[in-house]
Amino acid sequence: MKTVIIGGVAGGASAAARLRRLDEKAEIVMLERGEHISFANCGLPYYIGGEISDRKRLTIQTPRSFRKRFAVDVRVRHEAIAIDTARKVVQVRDIANEKDYEETYDKLILSPGAEPVRPPLPGAEDPRVFTLRNIPDALRIREYMLNARPKTAVVVGGGFIGIEIAENLIRAGISVIIAELSDHVIGTLDYDMACEVYRYLLHKNVGLMLGCSVKAFHPEDDRLGVELDNGDTLWADMALMTVGVRPDTGLAKSAGIDINVRGAILVDEHMRTSDGNIYAVGDAVAVVNQVTGKPAYIPLAGPANKQGRIAADNICGLGSVYRGTQGSNILRFFDMTAASTGLNESAAKAAGLDYDKIFTYSPSHATYYPGSANISIKTLFEKKTGRILGAQLVGSEGVDKRCDVLAVAIRAGMTAYDLAEMELAYAPPFSSAKDPVNMVGFAIENILTGKVRQFHWHDVAGLRQKENALLLDVRTDKEYAAGNIPGALHIPLDSLRDRLSEIDRGKALYVYCQSGLRSYIACRILSQKDFDCYNLSGGYRKYETVTGSCAFDGVPEYPCGIKI
Repeated sequence: MKTVIIGGVAGGASAAARLRRLDEKAEIVMLERGEHISFANCGLPYYIGGEISDRKRLTIQTPRSFRKRFAVDVRVRHEAIAIDTARKVVQVRDIANEKDYEETYDKLILSPGAEPVRPPLPGAEDPRVFTLRNIPDALRIREYMLNARPKTAVVVGGGFIGIEIAENLIRAGISVIIAELSDHVIGTLDYDMACEVYRYLLHKNVGLMLGCSVKAFHPEDDRLGVELDNGDTLWADMALMTVGVRPDTGLAKSAGIDINVRGAILVDEHMRTSDGNIYAVGDAVAVVNQVTGKPAYIPLAGPANKQGRIAADNICGLGSVYRGTQGSNILRFFDMTAASTGLNESAAKAAGLDYDKIFTYSPSHATYYPGSANISIKTLFEKKTGRILGAQLVGSEGVDKRCDVLAVAIRAGMTAYDLAEMELAYAPPFSSAKDPVNMVGFAIENILTGKVRQFHWHDVAGLRQKENALLLDVRTDKEYAAGNIPGALHIPLDSLRDRLSEIDRGKALYVYCQSGLRSYIACRILSQKDFDCYNLSGGYRKYETVTGSCAFDGVPEYPCGIKI
């Protein structure tokens, strides 16, 4: 059996290694148009900023080491330019020698990856406008930074790569402005969770232009103009385009392999394309969203590795199945960590799910042990069953492991009741006896069982129009004086039982504290005293984060402008 693999990195390299482990006699040929077959793509921003100083650490396997360990015929700088599916032949171009030749196959694995979206903007060909996809791209950016010593940069796009590049440019002493078309950074987060990141970016002196797209670049001898659609022009020494990626599937399309409207290769659960002898893996393929069961495009390194393994299994007759991608991801920006898994609200709405959400704010470990930091968590759940649909987390310490636990819960179809019962490792330096994941379960369980009803930050504005609605602030006098929702009645929780006579029983009470915990206790008191009561999920902290003076100039509309 002869298998030809087009493309390396996560999908192609993992497929080749798995094929060899399963079949020592297999003939395996890997074609890679670049110089590197297996490199740490996600580590490139950290090399640019100097946090990873040795470029060799980015290379996981060299062609020579891969060939020696796995007996794979690795051919770098060999580009597949056409596929003849009838003859089962790949047309290959030897770039170094400028020669073309044919390579036959029994089975073919496509792992071309994705390419950065680079809109055809005027001036985008200027050498000071960069994209980041591979090691040569990173080397060009690093070389420019060392030689030109830029002081300012515009990062176009506020997704994961954009934020990571911004951090590393700042570490290198460069002032950064991020221009983002959406109304918030990090598209996998919902608006209200992205506000947490927004505030931190401001704290780190990152310039932000939200709701703005780039129209053109204007190169001058000593500077580069970045023209925005609002008429402003940002002047900088360099620009980085990080507006997203698209599947690199021109080869597959020209070979007659089925692709979807987005350009991603269609595969079945065995990673097999519309041609039974051709498999496809990685960032070029369409997947099934594991939570909704619907088609999706989620380019991530972890799924690509698993898909490569599954394609190899099926070529060797094992029949492995890929069960979908849920999109678990994580980002670090200085001391802040943002992570998510499963669905966000826009995805849940698009899927037509009957869901609700809850905001919790829990310490990363026991508060009496030094160094505890709170984790802000937004969890989506199915109203009828309590099934966990998605989670978004922002904080510092402990975000990663809570996201991973919630990712497992989503993959396993667990409910809030399961989260409440989870037995997780506890010691004061690591967690609390009630872990933040348990707290999510408890909070949702209280809603599902009718112990409390809730409302959200975006409901507050409408309450002011209701004559029968009364906001009740149960925080301390000091907290209330530091900031409150206008028009709220203030009765601290610890004096609530003694001051019930001050509350109009003819009105529905919308109660809030700082995080939602004390107001839950207040609601339990009030509901058992026959008051009509609702608890503000996430509390005043979430409300003020989204709508306060450091938010996007108000909700939901704001002017496109820089905030520093």
